[in-house]
Parts: sequence; C-alpha cells; structure tokens
Amino acid sequence: MTEVEPAHSLAPLLAIWLPIAGGILISASGVPGLFLSRRSAGGEGVSAALHILGATAALAGAVLSLGSGSPAVLDIAWGLPLGSLRFELDGLSAVFLPPLILVPALGTVYGLRYWRQSEHPTTGRKLRAFYGLLAGSLVLLTMARDGVLFLFCWEGMALSAFFLVTTDDQDREAREAGWVYFAATHVGTLALFGIFSIVHAMTGSFGFDPLPRDAAPIGAGSAVFFLGLIAFGLKSGLMPLHVWLPGAHAAAPSHVSAVLSGVVLKTGIYGLARVTWMFPHPPMFWGAVLLALGMVSGIVGVMFAIAQHDLKRLLAYHSIENIGIIVMGLGLAMLGRAMARPDWIALGLGGAILHVWNHSFFKSLLFFSAGAVVHRTHTREIDRMGGLAHSMPVTAIMFLVGAVAICGLPPLNGFVSELMIYLGLLRTLHPEGTGPLAGAAFAVPVLAIIGALAVACFVKVFGAVFLGAPRRDHAGEVREAPAALLVPMAVLAALCIGIGALPAGVVPFLDRAVETWETGPAPRPQSLAQLAPLGWVTAIAVAVWGGSALCMIGICRLVRPHRVARIGTWDCGYAAPSARAQYSASSFAQALVAVFRRVVRPREHSPRVHRLFPRRASYRSHIHDVVLDEWIRPAIERISRLAMKLRALQTGRVQIYVLYILLAAIALVLSNVPVIDLLRRMVTR
Repeated sequence: MTEVEPAHSLAPLLAIWLPIAGGILISASGVPGLFLSRRSAGGEGVSAALHILGATAALAGAVLSLGSGSPAVLDIAWGLPLGSLRFELDGLSAVFLPPLILVPALGTVYGLRYWRQSEHPTTGRKLRAFYGLLAGSLVLLTMARDGVLFLFCWEGMALSAFFLVTTDDQDREAREAGWVYFAATHVGTLALFGIFSIVHAMTGSFGFDPLPRDAAPIGAGSAVFFLGLIAFGLKSGLMPLHVWLPGAHAAAPSHVSAVLSGVVLKTGIYGLARVTWMFPHPPMFWGAVLLALGMVSGIVGVMFAIAQHDLKRLLAYHSIENIGIIVMGLGLAMLGRAMARPDWIALGLGGAILHVWNHSFFKSLLFFSAGAVVHRTHTREIDRMGGLAHSMPVTAIMFLVGAVAICGLPPLNGFVSELMIYLGLLRTLHPEGTGPLAGAAFAVPVLAIIGALAVACFVKVFGAVFLGAPRRDHAGEVREAPAALLVPMAVLAALCIGIGALPAGVVPFLDRAVETWETGPAPRPQSLAQLAPLGWVTAIAVAVWGGSALCMIGICRLVRPHRVARIGTWDCGYAAPSARAQYSASSFAQALVAVFRRVVRPREHSPRVHRLFPRRASYRSHIHDVVLDEWIRPAIERISRLAMKLRALQTGRVQIYVLYILLAAIALVLSNVPVIDLLRRMVTR
C-alpha cells in the first residue's frame, strides 16, 4: 500500500518521488561504464550526465519540500519481516539535502579531468560506480524513516565509501586508511542496531518518530542517546571518534575527499539531529555533553591541523574542527529544548544547520583546490610547494576564498553561521528567569580561540603553498588547472560569497528545519531574522566588497605594470639566496606546535651537530594521531596477543570439539535452572 500525504496536491507527490527517483538514478550512474572498455572515455560522460540529471531531480524535490508546509510521506509494504519501505521528506531532511546533492554532482564534473579513464584504466570504472552509489545512498538515507531501510542505505554509503578510499588499492597508505575506516564505520553500525532494538522495545516500531514521554524512560532514552553519539559521532568524525578521518581523506582521490568531508560527515550530524528530535523532553545533561564534545573536537582538531605537513591531512583535521562547531550549536539547541528557550533552539540549531551548508561548500572548495595543486605538483607535502600563485592564479584565488570562509571571517559564509552560534551562546548569560546556565557561555572564548588558530593555520598554508619562491626546481613547469577542475571551484566560491552577502535568503529554510526539530514543550521558535542582525551582515559584506573593489581600482590606476621595476626582495645581505632561505610550513607553525606539544605530541628527529666541520644533517618532525596510534592500536595489539593464547584450545581433534559442544550445552541448560534450587534438589535426593 502506498500512502502519500496530502493526496489532493501534486507538490507533495513530486517532493517525495523526485528525490527518490534522483537518488536511484545517481546510484546507478556508474553502472553503464562497467560494460565499456577500460580505456573508453564514453563511460565518464554517461556517468556524469546521469549523475547530474539525477541530482537535478533530487534538488528540485528538496526545494519543493522546503517550500511546502507539510512533510511528504511514501510508505510501501515490502516482503521483509521487519519494517517497511517508508520515506519521508520533512523540513529537517529537506534542509540537509541541497549540499548532499550539489557537492557530489560538482565532484563528478571535477573527476572528468582529475581521474580520467585513459590515465587510470584499472580504477576508473570502479571509482565511478561506487561514487554514484555513495552519492545516491546519501540522498535516500536522509529520507529513510524506517530503521531497517535506514540501515540498508547506511551500509550502501559505508561500503561504497570504503571502496572509494581504497581506489588506488596498490597504495599501502590507501589500503590501511580504508581498513581503519571500515572498522570504525561498522562499530557505528553495531551501535545503530542497539538504537533500533531499544526503540522497538519501547514502541514496537523501528521507525524514526517522536517518542511520547511515557514511552521513553530516562535510562532507555540515555542509552539511545549515547549509542547515537557513538554511531553518528564516528561517522561525523567527532573527537575522539575521528580515528578514520585523517587517513581516509588524505588517501582518497581529491574529489572523493571533498565528498567525504563536505557531505558524508554531515550524515553523522543529521543522525544526531534526528535521534535528538525523537525525544521531546531531553535531560539537560545531553545538551551539556554535546556542547563539551563540540568544544573539545573544535579546539583539538585545529591544534592537530596546525601541526600537519600533508595538505590534505591538514584539511581533514579542519573538518574535525568544524564538526565540533556544528555540535556546539546542536548542544545549545538541546539545552534550549530542556529549558524551554526557543531563542537558544533557533540560534543553536539554525547556526548548526547553516554551518553544515557552509562547511560543505567551503571545505569542498578547499579540497578541490588542494586536488588541483596535487594534480599539478604530484605531491601533498606542503614543504615541497611554494610560489604556485604565479603559475596557478585562479586556483590560488579559489583556495583563498575557501580559507577566509573556513576561518569565519566576513564577508563570507562561515562568518554568518558562527555569528548565530555566538549569539546563542551569549544569550545563556541572561536566562531571564529560567535559572543560571552561564557555564555554556564558556564556549564563547573557545569558539574565538578556534577561529584565531584557524586563521594562523591558513596563513601558514596559503603562504607556504602559493606565496614565496618555488621549493623545487621543476615547479616552474606547473600550469593552471583545466576548466573541468576550475568550474566546480567557481560554483562553490560563488555560494560562499552569496550566502555571506545575502544570508536572509536561506533563513526560511533554516526556520522550517528548526520548526520541524522542535517538538518539545518550548514555545514556537522565533525566526532567525528576528534573532540575528542579518541586515547588518549584508551591509558589512557590501561595504567590504565595495571597499575592496575601490582599492583594487585605485591600485591598478596608481601602479601601472610598465612603470614598476622588478627587483629582488630583501635578502639579508645574501647575494644568491635560495628557496631554502624562506619560511617553511614547519618553521611557521613551530611556535604554536610547541605551545600545544602536550596535546599533539610531535615526534622530532633532530640532528646532533658536533666537530668543527659537521656532516650534512637534517631536521624532521612527524605528527601522528594520538588516539589511533597511542590508544587504539596498542589496545588492539594487546587483545590480539591475548587471543593468540587461546589457540591452545584448537587441538585439531574432533573428540575435543565434541566435548566443547557438550560443555556448552550443559552450561546453557544450567543457566536456565536456578543454582540454589538445583543444589536443594540434589541434597533432598
């Protein structure tokens, strides 16, 4: 039986069917290429065309849903013994869909030149097939309202991402990163099984639905919340559940890294928002836990980012930082629901969702730009780059736009979402009779520190990669990226500029999502247009862009190229300075790394200089992931050594195995008989 609500209108019907059809088409977009030659370029074009067609349909459905006032539901009974084929598109689902649709669509255009079939005949078809499956699973996952259907889509996303991370399966680093991701994501899947089992025990259903107060005791509710924190925290890369993220982002092809960071992580945020949506009366400590984890993830993530030498690993740690900022906003919204504060809910959740959009756009822009650099220089090491702004000026501008946006600086989009979270946190200082909760305001200086460290990090990155002199002899041969790489960057840069200049345009979508999420006793949340000075934000953006344009015009008129004499920069008296005389990324970050030494724990290899004429020496430093390399790997090794001792039980004799079965059967029987009653019967006899 198919149910579509309301049945009298065509808009809800299109709103639910267009994303479903688009998701299915995107999932199958890479299939035709599997039947073509390994070196055929036709599969690339067909895959991109089908992907863009499916993305257009899905995006149209999301826009229709955001424009309507009621959710669209499709519920079809299937032959499985559990659950049903139930899709629903409400305000919360629909607001997550645009970045989940747009970024992979731009990535498939980017991949036409970045990972050409003729250059990668053994991996090109696999990449396109699993790339489409990943993007389609994301669309369907966001609309799934049945637990069994949700798990199907979740596994489709998890497995396809594993094969994308290991695209270059001859690379040891890629294989290792893929297996770490595989283990982490399936730990999250086990937690999801726990969530749906508890929900089914409480309600008799596997559906994502708001729970009545009597159906969700505090113990069971907290179990669902913390299992959701594990499952979706692992997926989103929330510290310290981030262990898979840096390696996977670094090893995957760059447009896959953009999708992993800009899109896949957001399914974890969506899952947290959906699980907390189920509880209209959450305890206050849930919000406090989210706020604390967000602060830790944000500040520790940016600390590790500063210390990185690998360009893509650095961007990966900044994803952890921004996930922390998003979770801080979600934690504030949870506190607002617990204390019936609609302004906290609107600013916290609205800021978090807008930062989901913003991070999807500027982080994908940064990964696309970094991919263009890697594509031309054939290295990810920052200290081997330099001076690329001369040979790749457009890529440099695109990277600069993303860097300013991720630092939360006006007039770009990152500033707007962080401003909303700032305003919500500052309101906790004036609870207006609801009881003091000033402790949440401690997140304000933490958020400021995160922003300051992000600025320092991207000053280092942009200076070391694009400014200065080339650090390699053949760097002068580097050329600008092709149009297929630049066009997706330009679209994302335009979105960063547009949202930063006109944030009021996305406020109705955010308000709709906040209204959908708020199912508790709090009054109806206010519009973000009433709570945040978005008009001033637009005025500041116009002033900054206008002033910048006037300055550029003035400089161009005053300083004409043919009147400027080109001379070398001040060289400290050296007659023939080399590229080694400039700051490297490592030396720039050395002071900050020294401050955070106890957290990032750098491994340094310093030379010992002795004798009057010492031999040639070098200094090297390496930043490892503390959680993975010092906590998880040693624990797994100890468990493995302990498990190896159990091999003594494997004698290879059938009689011994039969004895094991007999002992296990006796233990099962005894477990169902009270020991005291058994002893009493034996004594009586």
